[in-house]
Amino acid sequence: MTTPSPERDEHQHEHPEEHETVEDVRQEALLLERAIGGWRGMIDSGAPTVVFVIAYLVSGNRLQPSLIAAIAAGAIILVWRLFRREPLQQVVAGFAGVLIAAWFASRTGNAADVFIPGMLLNIAYGTAFLISILVRWPLLGIAMGYLTGEGTAWRRDPALRRVYAAASWIWVGVFGLRLLVQVPLYLADAVAALGIAKVVLGWPLYLLGAYVTYRVLAPVYRAKRAATAAGETTTD
Repeated sequence: MTTPSPERDEHQHEHPEEHETVEDVRQEALLLERAIGGWRGMIDSGAPTVVFVIAYLVSGNRLQPSLIAAIAAGAIILVWRLFRREPLQQVVAGFAGVLIAAWFASRTGNAADVFIPGMLLNIAYGTAFLISILVRWPLLGIAMGYLTGEGTAWRRDPALRRVYAAASWIWVGVFGLRLLVQVPLYLADAVAALGIAKVVLGWPLYLLGAYVTYRVLAPVYRAKRAATAAGETTTD
């Protein structure tokens, strides 16, 4: 029976952060997804917009049938998730958003107003993330602390405070970019372009933001695991 090489053991203890398992990555990615909403919810919320734009163009820019088509698409998604017994929180929120947008546009008679609630939501989210950074309580840190069960313990770790603030800036940029593109299109009454912009800046931009966020957080999480592993080795 071969015995472990002392040099190999020493190397492992010196670089425990290299032993990041697939399970570590999976759990961190899942926590991050839950903290910032979830990509499936973004796709579900984007589908009614696609249906609205298609119906609007096919029907010759008629608002009423386009709104009905969008509501029907949202209802189908909701029923499908219910049938599959999947989590409904994001789907219900998305469907409620469709209903609010449809009501808003039906009241004004302007098809572009369908996108006003979404823009207002981006303003609210972007402002909330920005304020949280300025008061040194970054929202991403609050969400991750809640999901991991650590509460606000992360605020005692300077590295975590900095990385959560940096990651929160990413989401200020995501919401700000959406507004930077959509507001001029709204002012130009470009309904089709608004719909395309909302879809492109929806889940694709969300996935990009989530990936960059993970890359920002990953080194700190690896360092924490390394410190924990080193402490357990010392105790043993």
